[in-house]
Order: sequence, then C-alpha cells, then structure tokens
Amino acid sequence: MPFTKRPIRVQPYYGYRNQDRLVLSARALRAGDHRFDRAGRAQAFRTMVAQFLSHEVPGLDVTLEIERRDGLKSQHRGVTDGEGFVHFEVELDGRWEHAEATRWEVVALRWTNDQGEQCTEGHVLSPGEHADLAVISDIDDTIIETGITGGLRSVAKNWRRVLAQLPDERIAVPGVDAFYGALGGGALLDPDEARTGKGVAATRRPFFYVSSSPWNLFAYLVAFKQTRGLPLGPVMLRDWGLNSETFGSASHGQHKRDAIARILDHFPHLRFALIGDDTQGDLPAYSEIVDKYPSRIAAVFIRTIAGEPLSPEELAGKASLEASNVPLWLGDDYTTGQSFLRALGLMADGEAEKIVETVEEAAG
Repeated sequence: MPFTKRPIRVQPYYGYRNQDRLVLSARALRAGDHRFDRAGRAQAFRTMVAQFLSHEVPGLDVTLEIERRDGLKSQHRGVTDGEGFVHFEVELDGRWEHAEATRWEVVALRWTNDQGEQCTEGHVLSPGEHADLAVISDIDDTIIETGITGGLRSVAKNWRRVLAQLPDERIAVPGVDAFYGALGGGALLDPDEARTGKGVAATRRPFFYVSSSPWNLFAYLVAFKQTRGLPLGPVMLRDWGLNSETFGSASHGQHKRDAIARILDHFPHLRFALIGDDTQGDLPAYSEIVDKYPSRIAAVFIRTIAGEPLSPEELAGKASLEASNVPLWLGDDYTTGQSFLRALGLMADGEAEKIVETVEEAAG
C-alpha cells in the first residue's frame, strides 16, 4: 500500500539524441508538482523536504511517443523499476536529421493512474549541425554550493541551506551566469520552434551537466538555473542510498567518468569543454577522460575553492593533462582572459573575444 494517496505522476528528465539513438529517462512518483513559490519559511521547508521524501512507483507501464519533423510518430513502451525509474534508449531509423541550430524537441510520456489516462511533455536536446563545441559541467560547487555532496556530515552542517532555501535564494558562484551564458554562445529560440519547444531555449553550444546530487533535486536544480539564466541541458544525477557507495569520494569520480563517457560516445562528432572544481576529484577524473578520448576534449576548467594543496591524485591528473596538451585552467573565479581563447582555439574569432570581455566585465 502506498504511504500517500496522491495520484501517480511521471517526472521526465531532459533527454538527448543523435541521428541514430534517443535517450530519455523518467521517474514515476506519488507526489505533487514541484513548485518553489515563496510562501514563508515553513512552507519552503516543507517544499524542500518533499523533494527527498519521494514515493516511488515500481511496475508502472509508461509509453514514450516521439514525432519526427515530417510528422511520422512512433511509440515505445517501458516499465518502471524498483525505484520508479524508466529508461528509454530508442533506435532511430537514420532519417532523424538535426536542424542547423541546436534545439529542444518535445516528446510525450503517457501512463494511467486512478484518474485515468495521463500525459506529460518531455524535452530532448538535439545538437545542431553547426555546433562546433559542447560543454559538460559539474554542478556542485561549480555553479552552486549544494552543501550535500561531501557526506552525511556536510548534509548535517548545511541542513538550513539544503532544506530551507528556495532556488532563487541560493547564491550562484560569482560570474558563472556570464561565463556559462557566453560559453553557450547565446540563447536560441526560433519563432517557428517556439510553439513546439514551449518556450524552452537552447544555447548555440549544447550543455550537459553531471552531478553526484540525487535525482530528487532535478526540478530544484532546473529552477535554480532558470532563475540565474544559466544554459539548460540534460542532467546526469544519481540515485542515492545511505551507504558508502553513495557518499564515498571514489564513487563521485566514477559516476562522472561513466556519465561523461556516455555523452562523448553518443556524440562522436563533437568536441567538449569540461568544467568542474577541486572538491570531488574532478581533475583526476577529467584527466582520465582525456586519456581515453585524446582528441575530443578542447579544454578543462577547474575552479579551485578547497583552499588546500593539490592531492597526489590531482597532481598526477594535472601532469597528465599538461602532457596531453589539452588547455587546463585552474583558478578561484571565472576570469579567464586570453587562456580562454587559446583553450577553445578561437583566437581570431570575434564572438570569442566578446565572450572574454563579458566574463572579465562580470568578474570585475
């Protein structure tokens, strides 16, 4: 018997596709819609606690419906697992061409609950033919101080931040909005696509996010990015358990390496910039990615905030990156100057010069 009488709803997560395969996940829950409206501190606390007290629904039939640009539709059935997740990996017919510009495409998810047949929209990122670079970014302490990825002790220490602050109250890393917005190359929302995309704007360069935070925070993190004007993109989070696998530092790096590898394998024609920080082993994790994909990484950016000397693993990762000739930035803010131009190979590009000017103005 469920612990709540709320109707079953399906929470879609952002998906992505190339011409041959579409990937999208969702989760069936007995929960209300995620709203982060201001209504007093007590209500904010209840809203945040509700993100973690999820009531998963296993064994639910969910149908993914996708539609090609020429109107051809197809349906794909999935069943939620013991944690309520359903994962779709749809083989396309080779005729799902990309648009010239990066765009969000809309899909439908259908299921049945006590109130009858239900449907919700999901979004799938389709990198444009003209995309020259994509970005994979960490979230925790790279764009926002989550306070929950350093173990149970960190959760206890930062419980007010975690459980009582709404997205628009959280402090973003200084300069991150200008830096990410400029690196994304500007928002795109073609008038002809506005109706289909329901107003969800893509950036010229596709963005992907990898984090060790739990899937329960997906809606919260999306809301935070929207309030700060940060680029939206597929987010690879984790299913948390109260065990060493969840909180162990080694598992953070492995999760990120695996998620980044899946993205790179899915888009073999794209080069990527990797952005992270020095709190969870991003430097050695990213150096391993460069070793595995030596020609695919355009630059690595590591925000240094720990205030401690690099560990032996980080020093080894730094040396490996330097030996590979992949540009590496280590700094405690997002002022990048000419190193940013060299890292992306855009020294003579007017847009890149504008990016640097924007970032330096924001940092100043």
